[in-house]
Amino acid sequence: MLSPKRTKFRKQHRGRMRGVASKGNTIAFGQFALQAQDCGWVTARQIEASRRAMTRYIKRGGQIWIRIFPDKPVTMRPAETRMGSGKGNPEFWVAVVKPGRILFEMGGEDITEEIAKEAMRLAQYKLPVKTKFISVDKNLATSSKDQTNNKKGSQEEVKQ
Repeated sequence: MLSPKRTKFRKQHRGRMRGVASKGNTIAFGQFALQAQDCGWVTARQIEASRRAMTRYIKRGGQIWIRIFPDKPVTMRPAETRMGSGKGNPEFWVAVVKPGRILFEMGGEDITEEIAKEAMRLAQYKLPVKTKFISVDKNLATSSKDQTNNKKGSQEEVKQ
């Protein structure tokens, strides 16, 4: 499972999850991706379970990129312990996910949109956050149409 090799501090504050993802919110490596729709903590076990489900479905063809890393330690106190006596020991690792964050990407020559969509569907069942399947083709098509419209509009303005 994923966890940092070393950290500066053993224990961290819980923090809060406000706003949307400012980094890691665009497709960078593959053609298809799974994007988070709400915020939450994704544990290392959940990431590994999702990865296994996707890999099993695509029969080790194509390539999968994991775009999140569990770098936040979550501490827990032993059961039936009295109050006080400090913070508990780190038990597991989580990745903080905000809306818009790309969780997984998939690509390759033998990966079609149907295969990717089904593999991502199996993976999203393992995750605690709502997700959405996105592909780079749709994004490029809409952005290229917008750019051509903008070019035409700017040329007309120059002529006048």
